[in-house]
Amino acid sequence: MASPAVVVEGAATVALRSVLLRARHAAERSGRNPEQIRVVAVSKTKPVSLIRQLYDAGHRRFGENYVQEIIDKAPQLPEDVEWHFVGHLQSNKVKSLLAGVPNLSMVEGVHSAKIANHLDNAVSSLGRNPLRVLVQVNTSGEESKSGVEPSGCVELAKHVKIRCPNLVFSGLMTIGMPDYTSTPENFRTLSNCKNEVCKALGLTQEQCELSMGMSGDFEQAIEMGSTNVRVGSTIFGPREYAKKQ
Repeated sequence: MASPAVVVEGAATVALRSVLLRARHAAERSGRNPEQIRVVAVSKTKPVSLIRQLYDAGHRRFGENYVQEIIDKAPQLPEDVEWHFVGHLQSNKVKSLLAGVPNLSMVEGVHSAKIANHLDNAVSSLGRNPLRVLVQVNTSGEESKSGVEPSGCVELAKHVKIRCPNLVFSGLMTIGMPDYTSTPENFRTLSNCKNEVCKALGLTQEQCELSMGMSGDFEQAIEMGSTNVRVGSTIFGPREYAKKQ
């Protein structure tokens, strides 16, 4: 009889395949190339063994929300994993993140010029290749959320592109409300920001990614232009947070 851990890990692999298929169908419904959609499996609080199962099934793009967690996990997995750091990044943890995860593929997202400068300096001092970043936009208006106001997205995107030579401005990202009540308005807002940024910086639409959509709304996000969806609990199951004493 299989142990419970094996059963759960098998379920995650099946769930991943389902998510990838749903993402492909959403792209096809909206007349887009499915190959242009990136699915990032967000594995926060989940064990390395479970991530390894999905890696062995062929997936390479994983995301984490906490610096210490990604620093702990990355060395235990193959170097061809494309790690994404998703969400609020504190300036005092920038260097440890970049030093601890040599295969960090993207930071989602940069919420201020200050954090952009810290990232730019850290990439330079560590001798890393230029790092892809997304500017985080607070599209839901929540005070608890990081991100620049939509009215400031052009200014911050310009700062990253012009003032940070060790960063590659790759687009915009947003994190909607946990109960999805900000969907789909937050997607429309981010799409409008993209149009403004492309016009101001002379970029094509293809040069500015949109990272929006999570477990409960990633299909709708793809239909509304997302190129990067971040799916966690639909693949891995509910989060397993340590209980407070």
